[in-house]
Amino acid sequence: MRFLLFITVFLLIHFSYGQTKKGFDLGNASIPIAEIKDGGPPKDGIPSIDAPVFIKAQQASLKADDRILGVKENGIAKAYPINILNFHEIVNDNFNGKSVVITYCPLCGSGIAFDAEIDGKALEFGVSGLLYNSDVLLYDRLTESLWSQLEYKAVSGPMAGKELKILNTANTTWKNWKEKNPETLVLSEKTGFKRDYSLNPYPGYEDSSTSLSLQRMKNFILKRWLLE
Repeated sequence: MRFLLFITVFLLIHFSYGQTKKGFDLGNASIPIAEIKDGGPPKDGIPSIDAPVFIKAQQASLKADDRILGVKENGIAKAYPINILNFHEIVNDNFNGKSVVITYCPLCGSGIAFDAEIDGKALEFGVSGLLYNSDVLLYDRLTESLWSQLEYKAVSGPMAGKELKILNTANTTWKNWKEKNPETLVLSEKTGFKRDYSLNPYPGYEDSSTSLSLQRMKNFILKRWLLE
């Protein structure tokens, strides 16, 4: 009897553990749990920018060929330098009352802006510290559901199945964006975090002709992960 009880408790604990990663409930995950990988830092170990500060184009020190993500909503154009996004991956922003989340995965080079309002609620997002197909998994701070950047939807938690609306996002050079949007604002390096944005936290990754293994990805992230 005790043996059966022990086995039951063991299986319950094992099953429960297998359904969570980094504190996120994966019980209703729509993607294979085994393919959700640990990216290295803990939840919010890579800090999102939640109170972005912007400067005018004339004040920006960007070079002509520097890469940026450009978004224009409600008549406002904004540029988000990749050298800043490399360290934060998510910017929770607002365009004249419209909640927008800017997302960037340094490992994939994928940058997408989404409407952050779901079912009438403006969500704030953070970096989960988990990866799926080597791509960042976001999470919303209201329900702690996980969201796939490349699938544009929640893949676990109370929001599972809810979709994100993609906004027009330009992944381009500063020169090109500024020529088309001379009135653009630019995300400032005054992020509230002590980072050297002149550095590339993933040196050699973009030039690699082959994919990095997960362990090498984690080493890249952990090497540049600074807790302030």
